[in-house]
Amino acid sequence: MIPMRGVSAFPGMLLNFDIERPISVAAMEAAMTGGRRVFLLAQREPEIERPELEDLYVIGTICSVRQILRTPTGGVRALVEGETRARLVELRSTDPYFVAEVDKIPEVAPTRAGDKLEALLRQTRSLIERYIELAPSVSPELAPTVNTRDEPGYLADYIAQNIYMKHAHKQEILDEPRPLRRLEKLNNILLDELEVLKIEMQIRAKTRDRMMGHQRESILREQIRTIQMELGGEPDEMTEEQEYAKRIDELDAPDFVREKLHKELDRMMKQPYGSSEASVGRNYLDTCLSLPWNKKTEERADVELTRKILDKDHYGLEKVKKRIVEFVAVKQYAPEAKGSILCLVGPPGTGKTSIGMSVARALGRKLARISLGGVHDEAEIRGHRKTYVGAMPGRIISAVAQAGSSNPLLLLDEIDKLGSDYRGDPSAALLEALDIEQNSTFRDHYLELPYDLSGVLFITTANTTATIPPALLDRMEVIELTSYTDEEKLQIAKRHLLPKQRRAHGIKASQLRISDGVLRELIAGWTRESGVRILEREIAALCRKAVLKFIDEDRKSLTVTHAMLEEFLGPRKYKPEAARLTDEVGLVRGLAWTSVGGETLDVEVNVMPGSGKLELTGNLGDIMKESARAGVSYIRSRADKLPIDPEFYKTKDIHIHVPEGATPKDGPSAGITITIALISALSGAPVRRDIAMTGEITLRGRILPIGGLKEKTMAALRSGVKTVIIPADNESDLEEIDPNVRRALNFVTTDHIDKILDFALDFSAIEGKGKAN
Repeated sequence: MIPMRGVSAFPGMLLNFDIERPISVAAMEAAMTGGRRVFLLAQREPEIERPELEDLYVIGTICSVRQILRTPTGGVRALVEGETRARLVELRSTDPYFVAEVDKIPEVAPTRAGDKLEALLRQTRSLIERYIELAPSVSPELAPTVNTRDEPGYLADYIAQNIYMKHAHKQEILDEPRPLRRLEKLNNILLDELEVLKIEMQIRAKTRDRMMGHQRESILREQIRTIQMELGGEPDEMTEEQEYAKRIDELDAPDFVREKLHKELDRMMKQPYGSSEASVGRNYLDTCLSLPWNKKTEERADVELTRKILDKDHYGLEKVKKRIVEFVAVKQYAPEAKGSILCLVGPPGTGKTSIGMSVARALGRKLARISLGGVHDEAEIRGHRKTYVGAMPGRIISAVAQAGSSNPLLLLDEIDKLGSDYRGDPSAALLEALDIEQNSTFRDHYLELPYDLSGVLFITTANTTATIPPALLDRMEVIELTSYTDEEKLQIAKRHLLPKQRRAHGIKASQLRISDGVLRELIAGWTRESGVRILEREIAALCRKAVLKFIDEDRKSLTVTHAMLEEFLGPRKYKPEAARLTDEVGLVRGLAWTSVGGETLDVEVNVMPGSGKLELTGNLGDIMKESARAGVSYIRSRADKLPIDPEFYKTKDIHIHVPEGATPKDGPSAGITITIALISALSGAPVRRDIAMTGEITLRGRILPIGGLKEKTMAALRSGVKTVIIPADNESDLEEIDPNVRRALNFVTTDHIDKILDFALDFSAIEGKGKAN
């Protein structure tokens, strides 16, 4: 017996195969000396070198050996003819070769199979015809033999022997002794093979058509050029390579750029026309050729014109306008001087983005805006390597290409809202672009070429500098935009917002009139913001209501009155803070800065008999809690000089609360407010109701400077406060406060809390206690 790997022998068929394993060679030599008969049995797994009984199929074929040839490698090439099917009964020996006992399986003759046999034969011939049409290589004798033989068993064995078929399927045919059933199985296998061949043919056809299309296009283009040359003259249509080469030669760019692009062109032309590499090369060349390498727009540096444009587009913001005019003046005096990177920082809606647009208009530069809010990927700034699918340049290079000039004004909006994650830190990628000493050789990952950004004017905007990395902030000159006062909002509404909304709603100035008094009430009662965005929306709502009245009531014009505001806009959203009727104990009005402007902040303190517990509520941050503890420590150190029981920290429980409880609060500037409230509650001395205060306190009672004074004083004026206590070191900041606020408020400066105790507290109201020192 010889175990076969991947090959099956069928009765009545010739089989030519090679024998390499020594145990099989020995079996063949023994057969040649002992009657030339051998039992060929297939292995279940061809990889097994020394098969056991369970590794072999049961049904094989007894064959007679016609011829053997020895090969130079020590193997044997044998030609055998199948005689009959046989079943393995027992392995008598496995060394030096397999000897098996087998039972012959007689061929079962078909009975009563006239019509069924004919139908099976027709089906088999039809399937074989289709198989020959689709199969790449088939024996030429297959079709004649199938058409001339009518024995179903022989036909099934012959076809299984001569076409490609999985080995398991061949064994399935070999295992079936009944001729008709064997032919049925063969037909089912042929049907499956035909489906696979159809799919293979479709794949081959698509591949061939694609290749033929590319070849045909190339051949036709070459023939057209040859015909045009034969007729005399140059071809009318340049090749793709010639067109790109001409564009590269005409590109106004440094020599090293053109040299790099020519190399990329040579590499692209060596790729097949429709390949992905060629597509990447075309995109790269198109991107590089679209960039304005040395193309500049003529800059217009005119100080007077800049003043006029800024004053026309914006009301107020004098500090910002002054700095921008200075920048333009330097450009006018020294055109080649490098400018600084400006960062406009202020609350939402204060005109940061529109100022950048006005500067571009004043300088005559092209403008491109880049929104950086929510950008987390470094590749958004520097681009992707061009080898990646869908790669493109970063936002900076894309903005320069969009502007069409190498010296545009790039407005980087919301630079404080850049994020970072596992894909990199975009703010770090901006360091090179925003450094005037380095950005002349800015490298984008996609371009792989240095690009000169030194002619670009960068203006960035942010709501706060707290989230901007220090290294990036150090490269920019920060210009603060503070909140608008109510008077500034009134002028902005009259000069800009109301005319803009009239035009947007198709209303003439004579059709809709709103007086200054109504605008002031609108600002105070329906808006509370640093900028004017909500104010603009409320004015737009008035315009919509007016248009509706024009249509419904057939009116020609409308003058908005105070009474109409609630009718048009709904109930008043913000009511004026009521002035306190009396001085109260343990209640002090502080001042706070928020991202939308200043706010008043009441601090309440209650003192109860207890064991010295300190309770802090009102959603306070850690810094504010530390200020409260510092205030308690200061009072304990000064209790003997104040009308306060020195043992209060043992006998009293103190509860400090800062409304509103749902609003988070933090910062050191409420230190003086909390301390005065504590002294009031512990001594029983009421606090003056017409004062507000702000300042950081130390353990020794010193008052340190704070920020946001302009916004805080505006909040104090809105709340009806007459006097504001501020740190002495903030006295110089009063120059930046709105003149109307300065005139309306009385400012008291102090560097130590002891100096304002008599001013803030009414110790005369305490019965039986002396005045504080």
